[in-house]
Amino acid sequence: MNANVLSAKTEAELTLAKAYASAKPNLPGDRKIQALREAAFRHFDAQGLPHRRIEEWKYTDLRTLMHDAKPLAGAPSAASRAQAKNAGQLLAAMDARRIVFIDGAFVPELSDLSGLEKGLTIRSMHDALAGGDALITAHFGKVVPSDGDGAIALNTALMTDGALVRVAAGSTVERPVLLVFTASGDKPASVFSRSLVVIEQDARAMLVESHEYKNAYQVNAVLELVVGNEAHVDHVKIFGGVGDAVHISSMMASIGTRARFNDFSFITGGAVVRNQIFMRFDGEGALAGIRGASLLKGKQHADNTLVLDHKVGGCQSREVFKTVLDDESRGVFQGKIIVRPDAQKTDAKMMTQALLLSEDAEADNKPELEIFADDVQCGHGATTGALDEDLKFYLMARGIPEKEAEALLVQAFVGEAIEGIEHAGLRDALLGQVASWLSARV
Repeated sequence: MNANVLSAKTEAELTLAKAYASAKPNLPGDRKIQALREAAFRHFDAQGLPHRRIEEWKYTDLRTLMHDAKPLAGAPSAASRAQAKNAGQLLAAMDARRIVFIDGAFVPELSDLSGLEKGLTIRSMHDALAGGDALITAHFGKVVPSDGDGAIALNTALMTDGALVRVAAGSTVERPVLLVFTASGDKPASVFSRSLVVIEQDARAMLVESHEYKNAYQVNAVLELVVGNEAHVDHVKIFGGVGDAVHISSMMASIGTRARFNDFSFITGGAVVRNQIFMRFDGEGALAGIRGASLLKGKQHADNTLVLDHKVGGCQSREVFKTVLDDESRGVFQGKIIVRPDAQKTDAKMMTQALLLSEDAEADNKPELEIFADDVQCGHGATTGALDEDLKFYLMARGIPEKEAEALLVQAFVGEAIEGIEHAGLRDALLGQVASWLSARV
C-alpha cells in the first residue's frame, strides 16, 4: 500500500513549485502540451517528491536525499559549448553519430547531423514541442503509463529539450546514435530533459545515452521509446560523471510483435542514481534482454527499478543485473514481472546479484512476480555475498597479488552482464571503464 499523506512541504518542493510558476510562460508546447504540463505539476504538487512511504521508492527517499532544489539550468554559454567538445570521448571508438546536449539543451554545432542515413530523422524536442510534430501527436505521453510516478510527472511539467528520433519502417541505421548529455560545470543546476524515440516496423537501430553530469547537478531525464513490430533495437544507458549529482532517469518502452529489444544500464558516477524502466509487451512473440551493471564506492546510492508488463502471450524476457559495492555504498534492485491473464506462453526470468567488497556496503534486492496466467515459465532469484575466498586463494597461490586477484574476480562477475552487448567497440569501452574503476581502488 502507498501512503500519500505528506507532512509540510520541503524546501526542495517549494523551490520546484516556484521554478515551475516562473518558467511556465516560456516552456515550449501548444495548448495540449501546456495542459499536460499543468496536470502533471498538479499531480506532483499533491504528491510531492517520491518518499519511503511509496512502496516503489521505499529505498530511495528523495524527500530525504534532496535537501534543496537547484535553479533551473539556463542556455549554455559559449565557454560551456567549447568545453563540451570532448564530451563522450570515452566512447570515441564506437564510430557513433554524436548528438550533444549541454544542461539539457540541444547544441547543433557540436552534433553530427550531416549525411543522415535514409529513414533516420533527428530533431530537437524543444523545436518539436514548440512547432508541432506528428510524432508528438501520436506518441508523446502515451507510450507506457507509469502509474502516477512523481518523478515523471515533475519531468513532464518542467521538460525543456531532448531528442526526437525516428527510424522509418524497413530502415537500418548502421552507425549507433549517441546522445551525449553533459553539464556546463559553471554552477549546480536542475535539468529536465525529455526524449522520444520511435523505431518503426522492421527497422533496426542502436541508441546509446551517455550522461556525464558532475558537481551537485540534479537531473531528471525521461525517454519514451516505441519499438515497432519486427524491429530490432539495442539501447545502452551510461551514468558517469563525478561529484554529488542526483540523477533520476526513467525509460518507458513499448515492444511490438516479434520485435527484439536489448537494454543495458551502466552506473559508475553520481551520488544518487535512480534508473527506472517501465516496459510493456504490446505484441506477441517479442524477445527482450534487460541487463545492468553498477560499480559503486564511497557513499554512492544507485537504484535500478523495473516493471515489465507481459500484456500479451508468447513473449520472452531475461533480466540480469550485477552490482559491485565498496566502502559505504548502497545498491538497490527492485524488479517486477507482471503476466496478464491473456499472456499465456510467457517465458520470463529475472536475476540480481550483488558483490560486497566492504562490510559497510549495503545491498537491497527485491525481485517480484505477479502472474495471472497459468501456462507460463517464470522465475526470479537474488544473491548477495562477498568474493569467493577459495577462488581468491587459488589466484594468489599462483603468484597474483591480492588486489589484482580481487580485480580479476570482479571483472569476471561484471563481465557476465557486459558481454551480452553486441557492439564490440562499446563492449570493450565499458570493460575498460570497469578496469579503470578497479585500478583506482587498488
